[in-house]
Amino acid sequence: MTACRLITLDDAPVLAELQRLNQAYLAPWEPVRGDDYFTQAGQRAAIEEALTQYEQARNLPYVITDDGAGVVGRITLQGIVRGPFLSCSVGYWVSQSASGRGVATTALREIIRVAFGELGLHRIQAETLLDNFASQRVIERNGFARIGMAPAYLKIAGRWQDMHLYQLINEMAT
Repeated sequence: MTACRLITLDDAPVLAELQRLNQAYLAPWEPVRGDDYFTQAGQRAAIEEALTQYEQARNLPYVITDDGAGVVGRITLQGIVRGPFLSCSVGYWVSQSASGRGVATTALREIIRVAFGELGLHRIQAETLLDNFASQRVIERNGFARIGMAPAYLKIAGRWQDMHLYQLINEMAT
């Protein structure tokens, strides 16, 4: 069964191993990273930064777990904005071994419940590369609507790339 939980510093070794094992698999969808990112120290630094932003209520960094496999990826609500906007963006990745089994779809469904329930947000935005059809299916299965295309939106795989933009509105928010 797929579940999500808050990331901890204890996750650094397993995330470093997952990042190393999946470096080539994730490279087309990720920013270019220095070699240190793929070490326990690099993952510990990334987790510390994520937890600092969590304490500031700016993001919600989770790991994705799957029975028998332990941690298989990450999902994060980032750029959480309060006030009249009540919005955030979501980003996620799963290891190649977990891909294609509904793990990301289930994790996104769970984080939506947290965003709209516990956090009381109005809107979640998601972005995908134009050719990331697997991620587009995950997003669309969770009810997100495509709202446009942003040219040169994110620097992924070493170059500025166009992204499809999606949103999900919390119809229950008042």
